[in-house]
Amino acid sequence: MPAISKSVASLLLLALALAGCGKLQNNIDVPLPAYSAELVVECYLETGKVPSLAVTTSVPYLGAVLPQVPTDVTVTLTLANGTPVPLYFNPNYRALVDTTGEKFHSHIGRDPLTLRAGDVLKLDVADTKGRHITGTTTVMAPIAIDSVEYKFNSLTGTNRKAYFLTNFRDPASLDDCYRLLLHKGNPAKGALLKRPEMDMSVEDRLLNGKPFVLGTNYRFSAGDTITATLYHTDRAYYRFRQSVRDARQANGNPFAQPSAIFSNVQGGVGIFTVLSGALATRILR
Repeated sequence: MPAISKSVASLLLLALALAGCGKLQNNIDVPLPAYSAELVVECYLETGKVPSLAVTTSVPYLGAVLPQVPTDVTVTLTLANGTPVPLYFNPNYRALVDTTGEKFHSHIGRDPLTLRAGDVLKLDVADTKGRHITGTTTVMAPIAIDSVEYKFNSLTGTNRKAYFLTNFRDPASLDDCYRLLLHKGNPAKGALLKRPEMDMSVEDRLLNGKPFVLGTNYRFSAGDTITATLYHTDRAYYRFRQSVRDARQANGNPFAQPSAIFSNVQGGVGIFTVLSGALATRILR
C-alpha cells in the first residue's frame, strides 16, 4: 500500500472535522411571551392651529413596521376654561409614507386653538376595549429669537457655503428646553411643511439665564431663504425626544443597552405637549 503524505493526511483530517461540525448545529425555537398592545399617543398642539393627534397601538418587536391605527378611539381635549373640544377620526394615511415633513394624525379638530402661557390643558383618549389614556400639559411662553446671522467661507463657485446662527436668551427659570428647526425655502410656498435642514433639541442646564447661540456647519448657498423656528418646550417633551433617539440608536445594536420611551401620559405610551414657537427668516446674499 502506498504511503500517504503528511499534506494529504492533513487535508483528510480537516475534511472529516468539517463534516462533523454539521452535527453541532441545533435549531432552537424560543417561545415569545404573550404581548398586550397599548395605546400610543403623540399630541403636539400650537396656538393658531387646528388641534390634532396621532393614536396608534404598540406592536411586538418583530411585528409590523407601520403603526396600527385603531378606529374605535374617542378623543377629547379640555381647554383651560373647562371647554371640551372633541377631536374626530379623520386620518391622513399619506403622511405615514410621505417624504415631506407632514405629520401623521388620526384625529383632528375643527377650529384653531387660542392658547396663552400658563394655560393647563387635559387630554382624554379611550377605545372600546377599555384602554384609556389621560394627560396634562401646561402652555409655555414663547421665547423670542433675538437675531439670525450667517457667514460665508472664503471659497468660490459651488464650494462657497455659509453657516447659520440663531441667537436667543434663556429666561432665569430652570428646566427650559428648546427645539430649533431650520427650513430652506419660501415659507409662503409651504417650505415649513417640508423636512427641516436641521432639527436640534437643547436644554438650559449649562446656560440657564444666559444667551444661546445655535449654529450649523457650512451648508447653505447664496440666495437660500432660511427660516428658524424656535420652540420653547417643557422638559417632558425634551426627554421624550431624547428617549426616541436613544431607542433608534440601540435598535439592532447588540452592544447598546435597550432604551425605553419616556412618556408623560398615563394609561399608555406617548407625549402630550404644546409647542410655543417663534420664527425668524433670512435670505442669504
